[in-house]
Amino acid sequence: MIIFKDISNEKPYKKFVELYEKAEKMNEPCIDIICLSTFDSQNNQVNSRFLNLKYILKDQWTFFSNYNSIKAKEIEQHDNVSLCMYWSTLDSQLRLKGKISKSPKIVSDNHFRERDNKKNALSVSSEQSSKVDSYETVLKNYNEVLENYNFEERPKYWGGYSFIPFYFEFWEGHISRINKRVVFELKNETWIEYFLQP
Repeated sequence: MIIFKDISNEKPYKKFVELYEKAEKMNEPCIDIICLSTFDSQNNQVNSRFLNLKYILKDQWTFFSNYNSIKAKEIEQHDNVSLCMYWSTLDSQLRLKGKISKSPKIVSDNHFRERDNKKNALSVSSEQSSKVDSYETVLKNYNEVLENYNFEERPKYWGGYSFIPFYFEFWEGHISRINKRVVFELKNETWIEYFLQP
C-alpha cells in the first residue's frame, strides 16, 4: 500500500491515483511494487531491482534503502533513474523517468520510528549488497541487532530516496495488442500530453 500525502493535483498524478484506486478495489497484489533502474557509470551498466514504494509526498515518490548499497552508489554517480510498475489486475503499466536524491532527514526519521522493529533490525544489521560467507551469518547479525539495538535512533546509513518524475507513460494492455500508450512529459514547467504507437 502506498501512502499519499498532499499529492499533486496535476493531470498525470490524478490519472495515477484513479488507476491506483481501481487496482486497489481489484485487490492488486503488487500495488506498491516498483522496478528501479539505475546507471553504473563506472562500468557502463544498468541495474534494475524491485522495491516497495512507501509514499508519494506531493510530487515525490519515496522508498527507503541502505545509503551504502550498490543502488546508492549508482544514484550518487547518476541522479537520473527510471521506475516501472505493472498491475496485472488492470493489465496496466506505468513508466516513469526523473531525478532522485536523498529524502529530507525528517522523512527518514519518521518512517523509521513508525516501522516495526523486526523490519528496522534488518535495516541496521545488513550491509546491503556486500558479500557474506553464508545466510546463517545474515540471520546471526539480524538476531543480535533485534535483541540489542536501541531502535529510537535511525542509523545514518539508512534512509529515504525521493524521486521526482518528469515523464509518465501510462500503458494499457489490449487483447489484440493494440495497446494504449499515453505520455505526460514536463516541458518548461508544463505537462505536455501525447500518445505513442503500440
